[in-house]
Amino acid sequence: LPICRSRSEEDRGAEVTVHGDHAATAAGLAELTGPPAPVRSRGLPPWWGLGALVFLIAAILVALTIGPDSISGWAIAQGALSHVPLLGIHSPLNQLQSAIVWQIRAPRVVLGLLVGAMLAVAGSAYQGTFRNPLADPYLLGVSEGAGAGATVVIAFLPHAAGTELLPLAAFLGAITGVGLAYMLGSSVARQGGTGALILAGVTVAAFMTAIQTFLQQRQSQTLQQVYAWILGGLSGATWHEVAIAAPWIGVSAAVLLAHRRILDVLSVGDEEASSLGVHVDRARLLIVSAATIGTAAAVAVSGLIGFVGIIVPHTIRLLVSSSYRAIVPLSLLVGAGFLVLTDVLARTVLSPAELPLGVVTAFFGAPFFAIVLRRSRWVGM
Repeated sequence: LPICRSRSEEDRGAEVTVHGDHAATAAGLAELTGPPAPVRSRGLPPWWGLGALVFLIAAILVALTIGPDSISGWAIAQGALSHVPLLGIHSPLNQLQSAIVWQIRAPRVVLGLLVGAMLAVAGSAYQGTFRNPLADPYLLGVSEGAGAGATVVIAFLPHAAGTELLPLAAFLGAITGVGLAYMLGSSVARQGGTGALILAGVTVAAFMTAIQTFLQQRQSQTLQQVYAWILGGLSGATWHEVAIAAPWIGVSAAVLLAHRRILDVLSVGDEEASSLGVHVDRARLLIVSAATIGTAAAVAVSGLIGFVGIIVPHTIRLLVSSSYRAIVPLSLLVGAGFLVLTDVLARTVLSPAELPLGVVTAFFGAPFFAIVLRRSRWVGM
């Protein structure tokens, strides 16, 4: 593999290893971002990939079996195989148990897999694009835009709150918020770079929050419904919601997986990435757009579920590798399993009552975030 060395005064002796048309990490940004975390593996370690897959399968089985009506995983597996022609397997599930598994639990589990995977992989994409391991999928105003869109429907069209109009409004609100942030940040990008985009996101988020608060005050009788949506959850999930979100999330996740090597290049810095032949602005726009569209689709069907995009990618970064060739695919698998298990806690801890899923993720995420802040020198912040 060829090795390119940059000897300009601004690079301060940065050494970049190029794999084909892409680059791995460099050493010349230590003065700007602090000492980088050591890369323990350049790709996806097979054993970690297998472990993540086992974790995901275990999470699915736990979520399908645990509930008021306990059903064994073997019985569920037999019930699934009974639908395969020529196997001749008889389902041990009666009609009620079959309805519980396939019409109540299964769509909730699948939706949790989609949302968790998308939030985690979008978090890793944002962290690589903005060179900040604490960036999350809501960085540019996705959550505030979605909240404003959902509030409009709940406040003024309460009869449509349980229809497709609510996720559509949340999706459009999220896209609008990020679009405004990107246009505002890009107008000063030459002076501010990624920092300008982040500040623009903060500005737009504050504006969207003001709109949402104003609408809530004008329609105070809908506050409970608004807050129930904002706190997030998967209760009442149906196969229809899965069908709505799956195409958007699938395409977005595929784009981010395909650009995981580019994220390694962008993490070196804009100037170094440009010197290696990467069109930085185009790559950043594509990655941010894919992460944003996927996050908007996830938020539209689940409400606001925080910290998944920070906990999962950063844990992988600490345990496995700081290369996005490993972080992105592992975030996809581990994020899906993590949210499914978190949802199991949300619906069982206070059973028969149910905790908002966003509250449970915040319970784990807030202490994790505090620990990461204390270790920020080590992670290169």
